[in-house]
Amino acid sequence: MYATLIAVAALWGAAAGLLVPRAAYRLSVEPEEAWRESCPAGHAFTGPARGWLGFARCAGCAAAVPARKAAGSAATRDTEAPAPLLDTEAPAPLLVPLVTALSCAALAAATGPRPELAVWLLLTPFAVLLALVDRNVHRLPDQLTLPLAAAAAALLGLAGLLPGDAGSWPTALLGGLVLGAAYLVLFLIHPNGMGFGDVKLALSLGVVLGWYGWAVLFAGAFAGFLFGSVYGLGLIALRRAGRKTAIPFGPFMIAGALAGLLLGGLATA
Repeated sequence: MYATLIAVAALWGAAAGLLVPRAAYRLSVEPEEAWRESCPAGHAFTGPARGWLGFARCAGCAAAVPARKAAGSAATRDTEAPAPLLDTEAPAPLLVPLVTALSCAALAAATGPRPELAVWLLLTPFAVLLALVDRNVHRLPDQLTLPLAAAAAALLGLAGLLPGDAGSWPTALLGGLVLGAAYLVLFLIHPNGMGFGDVKLALSLGVVLGWYGWAVLFAGAFAGFLFGSVYGLGLIALRRAGRKTAIPFGPFMIAGALAGLLLGGLATA
């Protein structure tokens, strides 16, 4: 049963991860710009949820691939470019679902068949989406960060009503407030080193980390700073960045939270 749980979690992560690149592409714009309504080839997004749900290659581009193969000669196929993916600067198409699947499988292995696992699995694709958007444009949209915090609090409240949970809902709520306040102080002290989107993201991460207690909250928050520091120092060592170079911190906050959740799940097993 335990292996089945991990396998189901991995399949869920892979399936949800396939839908993340389109949403990340559409959201990866500057604050003053509207969300993207078409792919790089100019095809308007259509489909479920007004085109927000879909694969990394839009329907128009996907249809163009077999059409070229059927109508084009071998020479034409050699010279024509394939139908473009949504974001040519994004990671390889299968990397996102792989990361999402591995994250969900690891959470399932650490948490086991407890009610909060359903919350972690539901939130993971959105965390990956936020990490991608921040990586692309150094931005964490309010349309994702604030609802994510509310959803985390509400879902964990429901999980706390079910038998077999291993966390504390009041501590989770306090954890969100504490971590959000800590990031707000850091933002006020050094606004050029941290975006206000990081403060809003800290609310949801504090909620999920606080579920397992203050030690896990501290460990997850510290891990985020550790991962970000190692990455920044690595770029400096490779002379690909300077001390004042801005790097997206959201992905490291999320990675640190994942490490904290794994630690908390294993500690309460």
